[in-house]
Amino acid sequence: MTTTEAPSADVVFDTLFAYQRSAALKAALDLEVFTAIDEGATTAAALASRCHASERGLRILCDYLTTIDLLEKAGSSYRLPPNSAAFLSQRSPMYMGTTARFLLLPGIKTNFDDLTGAVKRGGVAPAGDTVAPENPIWIEFARAMVPMMVPAAHGIAAALGIESAGPLRVLDIAASHGFFGITLALRNPQVEVTAVDWASVLEVAKENATAQGVSDRIHLKPGDAFTIDFGEGFDVALVTNFLHHFDHPTNISFLSKVRRSMKKGGRVVILEMVPNNDRISPPVAARFSLTMLGGTLAGDAYTLDELRDQLEKAGFADVSSHALPTPETIVVARAV
Repeated sequence: MTTTEAPSADVVFDTLFAYQRSAALKAALDLEVFTAIDEGATTAAALASRCHASERGLRILCDYLTTIDLLEKAGSSYRLPPNSAAFLSQRSPMYMGTTARFLLLPGIKTNFDDLTGAVKRGGVAPAGDTVAPENPIWIEFARAMVPMMVPAAHGIAAALGIESAGPLRVLDIAASHGFFGITLALRNPQVEVTAVDWASVLEVAKENATAQGVSDRIHLKPGDAFTIDFGEGFDVALVTNFLHHFDHPTNISFLSKVRRSMKKGGRVVILEMVPNNDRISPPVAARFSLTMLGGTLAGDAYTLDELRDQLEKAGFADVSSHALPTPETIVVARAV
């Protein structure tokens, strides 16, 4: 005998109210709620004093955060579950709260007010294209997203065996904050990096390189990655958080340009959200396709097979993938 589970509308209402989740998390980050709890302010009254907000407001906010597993509650006291302690308290070296500044920018969120239109068109309206030339959102990306990118930077260094790689010329395309190239330079004193991005964005990379003491080996090259002359003879090319903004043919053409800038046997490193072939798992990477539908003219989250096809048609071989603790995947290939 089989039983059929009764239908529930919970998922419908959870989805319709989903905007409240991001609003609640942003409010908690703005008020430093997670950090305050980590410091010992565990009741609504204590949080009200520490966070300079109303006791009623903190009680309601923290109860809501408990329902979505960002807090735990015992009696009238709140505590941090492991994920919140790791990523949402400023006391943690893995703090990722700054990412909300970019991911919740109005210029990104408002595109989703007309997702119906994007579905009809197959992409965002041109006025909302996040990769339009000199879009100022990428300055905020460079400043806000570093915590998410640091593990990837060290993952790239490990995938390249950077400490024992000897002298290397590295081309860092869409360098943004610069930490991918900066990390390679920190871990190998024989690395020289050419960082390409919009001039305004490269100012952030320059600040970071100076702060890390490697500015003499991070060479800035402002301009459009599609039109600027990269130069030749690079041992490594970094193409991070870039390909998902464009369609398959555009990526093949662009990677061909990257290949022409490299030595034979050099390695290209790609960092992307990479869904499985079913395109519905793992969830974070699979959902990223919708982010691209709502923010770009023709971008997508590409499977490993699709990235391999792009790379091989552009003149690369020996494609390998490397998992990270973040939702992204490193893909490495050799120039042939």
